[in-house]
Amino acid sequence: MTTKTSAHYQREYRRRLREQGLVKKEVWVLPEHTAQLLLIEKQLRVTSDVPLNSTRMTMKQDRPVWTAQSLFQALLHTDLVKNENMAVELIEGIEPVLLLEMKEFGDLPMYLSVSGEQILVESLLWPVSDVLNLAEFNEAVLKTHKYYPLSAICLEATENFGDCYFMFGALSYTSMLNSVLIEIETLASNVLQATEAYSEYLVDHATNEEV
Repeated sequence: MTTKTSAHYQREYRRRLREQGLVKKEVWVLPEHTAQLLLIEKQLRVTSDVPLNSTRMTMKQDRPVWTAQSLFQALLHTDLVKNENMAVELIEGIEPVLLLEMKEFGDLPMYLSVSGEQILVESLLWPVSDVLNLAEFNEAVLKTHKYYPLSAICLEATENFGDCYFMFGALSYTSMLNSVLIEIETLASNVLQATEAYSEYLVDHATNEEV
């Protein structure tokens, strides 16, 4: 089985944005405003006849105590899924997990689980074998990971691919549904940004694709 690294999904993400007629613009904001900027960016991608104060995220007014099953049902009714920007699948087991396929981000796969009092969302970055110099790369990650709000990077053993780097975000199992959605989309965006930022430390698997 051939694994696809985050670089593949980054290229797919950029290609799909270009096909939609979108252009890339760089902006600079304070770190604490990143979540708001992400929401504004999402609104600016829709056609001009949609009011900017309309949000594509579903707010839940009460404060639930989430399980994987209840989050699965809630996510199915969000605009993110209804508009086919994300697909969600419940994988049953001793500890159920949600597989999230981020259509807007080149079909980037992410996993969501509820363990104890925590909701964890994570995505594979790349295997350790893809890193050219582990010491230099780990130092770079430690110095720059704070630039990816709501997310962190960890090293985790996998059954099929050995040690791999993952990016993850965590929040309380009593979080509002809107907060969960922000965490999901922020993590997807951070994965692609990290892939670009750390590309110089990685083996380039691209052939004729844009990195």
